[in-house]
Amino acid sequence: MPRTHDDNWDLASSVGATATMVAAGRAMATKDPRGLINDPFAEPLVRAVGVDFFTKMMDGELDVEAIENASAVRVQAMIDGMTVRTKYFDDYFIQSTAATGAGVRQAVILASGLDARAYRLPWPDGTVVYEIDQPRVIEFKTTTLAGLGAEPTAERRTVAIDLRADWPAALSAAGLDPAAPTAWLAEGLLIYLPPEAQDRLFDNITALSAPGSTIATEFVPGIVDFDADRMRERSSSFRDHGVDIDMASLVYAGERNHVLDYLRSKGWDAEGVTRTELFGRNGIEVPPPEYDDPLGEIIFISGRLSG
Repeated sequence: MPRTHDDNWDLASSVGATATMVAAGRAMATKDPRGLINDPFAEPLVRAVGVDFFTKMMDGELDVEAIENASAVRVQAMIDGMTVRTKYFDDYFIQSTAATGAGVRQAVILASGLDARAYRLPWPDGTVVYEIDQPRVIEFKTTTLAGLGAEPTAERRTVAIDLRADWPAALSAAGLDPAAPTAWLAEGLLIYLPPEAQDRLFDNITALSAPGSTIATEFVPGIVDFDADRMRERSSSFRDHGVDIDMASLVYAGERNHVLDYLRSKGWDAEGVTRTELFGRNGIEVPPPEYDDPLGEIIFISGRLSG
């Protein structure tokens, strides 16, 4: 079903199901013997959502070779991609809040989904972590983690609002101090925004940021000339197994500003690194050509607001 300006979802459908898929990837990456990331909350959160396909995928109970458009190679490539993505953004927050780094003491996770960084990262004393997402998503994660006895490692403040609404006002009402530096994260978000909404997101972030603030996100060049038919074919295995994900209808394709260029035009000293480079940095073999991600090479971006 095509996106609309007022569509909504839970964690088993539409955009919400992609958050659960990402968490399943983090759960499998956590089990990887290389030990590059550790998210002990990803697996129980996915189990609580209750989508059978993702649960079986985490448990290794899917015969992926029998699933159309799937293979063991493709699954491993997904795990490896989630590993380097998660480690990149984990390291970003650790470096942004370190006393020897930017020393930031407030962080904002946009469209936080099943992200459990507020519970698992070693936040310095006095750090406040704001999580923004739709009310149902925030409530589910908060309730589920409380039921597990999990406690945040920072002061966690939730902002239950759709990013299409006035989230800057809601974030300010929750206590964000625009006069102090902020560490921002927009992970796995931009392809679900129309081009003008992507620009508006970064305009709002910049307006709320004091000099010394940091930002991390990614840019997916393949979204510009996105092949919807190819993506729909690739994601058919999810739908065949009862998962409400049709990526081709969830993303906004077409021309948009390159995130690096746009951030730099707003005063951010931003740099990018490709996913392939991250594989090399972490000693992970680059996926073979048969993986052939329809979204192409992802560029991970981080930067600091000068001033």
